[in-house]
Amino acid sequence: MFRARALSDRVEAVRETRTPDVQVLDCERDFETLAPAQAEDLGLLVDALEPASYPDAWLPDDAPTLLARYASSDFTIGMPGDGSVVWTRQTEPPIVLVKPRVEGSPESFVDFLIAEALVQVDLEVPEQFIGFFEETYRDLDRAVALDPNGTYQVAAALYDGWVGLQTRDVFADWHDEHPELADAWQDAGTRLEDRVSGLPRAVARGETDFADATELACAAIKHAVELPAPFAALDTEAYLDHGPEYAVQWAQKTFDSLEE
Repeated sequence: MFRARALSDRVEAVRETRTPDVQVLDCERDFETLAPAQAEDLGLLVDALEPASYPDAWLPDDAPTLLARYASSDFTIGMPGDGSVVWTRQTEPPIVLVKPRVEGSPESFVDFLIAEALVQVDLEVPEQFIGFFEETYRDLDRAVALDPNGTYQVAAALYDGWVGLQTRDVFADWHDEHPELADAWQDAGTRLEDRVSGLPRAVARGETDFADATELACAAIKHAVELPAPFAALDTEAYLDHGPEYAVQWAQKTFDSLEE
């Protein structure tokens, strides 16, 4: 199911500098959430397993089943929307998992995704958005008044944006030390610029819903792409400093204005 991944010199340099103990593994099969039975196979490759768990009170009663399972004591890795590379600190040492879906992607971009995961592990940010929002996830659910999957998508996006505020400064410094990784980071941002600039019009015309627009805008934050209103309010020191409370206030204000 899992095997050690051979890393390029540039990614290995990031690993050695930031997270020398982290293992990077290829997965035999694609997944959104790695089931407990499969996740426990990792026990053969690591020194210890320590499943994360979160209070039931943090979740709305109608929270998606996968989110409830992740918050439970089940050993669960990865969630929908996590992308092609995931990481966890539920193992000792931490691990980064590369899914088969990366096949066909440019090598430089795959290297960037792995390096990004290593940076996130080093920053010690929460592994999933529920560890970021904690009890305020219920407040977000009330603020956006979406179905459970819509709330999940918005929460994951807002968390991604908050993490991106921290990682992009690291990526920007790579132009000297790791130019190929920096180029991949910048190229991905360039590809997002036109889509992001048109978001207000797309939302106003009903071509893009609130959750999808938030996901795209927040994905652009880590690439230092200039955001239009109302998403520009997330690209701020205030969001970095105040995190979940700021995110809930932003969501409430933005969703109310869209409803009007």
